[in-house]
Amino acid sequence: MATKRELELHDEIITSEPILYKVLLLNDDYSSMEFVVDILMTVFHKSYAEAEKIMIQVHQSDRALCGVYTYEIAETKVVQVTKIAREQGFPLKAIMEEE
Repeated sequence: MATKRELELHDEIITSEPILYKVLLLNDDYSSMEFVVDILMTVFHKSYAEAEKIMIQVHQSDRALCGVYTYEIAETKVVQVTKIAREQGFPLKAIMEEE
């Protein structure tokens, strides 16, 4: 039978928070505003209004936050953006940074 201290240690391990990553879109001179809005709606599940706001932020600040995710999800979002952008002939780039 486990001691009370062993159970406490076990609970601490199980409840540790995962490291989170910010996914950001980077501005470029070629990706259309409509395409960026579409990416934000399809990949990041933003409403049209949210997507427009983020797209404008990308345009004005050269980058904007799309969401915060665990490593695997953030990495998947970055890959999805890159894949869709290249298929559509755009150089749009997403990156991830530890929060």
